[in-house]
Amino acid sequence: MLLKFILLAIFGIAMAHLEGVVVVYLRKTLGFQEKDTNIDFLQKFPKKYLLIERTREAATIIMLIVLSILVGNCLFDMIIVFLWTFAFWDLFYYVSLYVLIKWPKGLKTIDVLFLIPKPWIAPVWVPIGISFLTILCIFLYMLF
Repeated sequence: MLLKFILLAIFGIAMAHLEGVVVVYLRKTLGFQEKDTNIDFLQKFPKKYLLIERTREAATIIMLIVLSILVGNCLFDMIIVFLWTFAFWDLFYYVSLYVLIKWPKGLKTIDVLFLIPKPWIAPVWVPIGISFLTILCIFLYMLF
């Protein structure tokens, strides 16, 4: 079981890096400066591409759901697998962005977390904190 969760963490980390790279390319392609916040990015983002971005987000969630169904043995396992992988994905998305473009500048940096159904906006410490706590809780659950 430990190996399965290590592999799921690696999957989440790889998925996070892939998404980070996509965001870096989007910002560069659309001419956004690295100093631009993601709120600036959202406001300047061409509306015709907003739907495409939402489909990318939906595809990411669908990938995590399918993985959870394939790996989990029951509904509870599927939920744990989803939350575990999602938490690694979300946490390492910010690690990837920081490594690639030195963003976010700090934990208080405001970010657009999701676009579905409407933009979710919060400081980056919120998803980082939730992801860290999720990983910790599931890890402790697996120990006991």
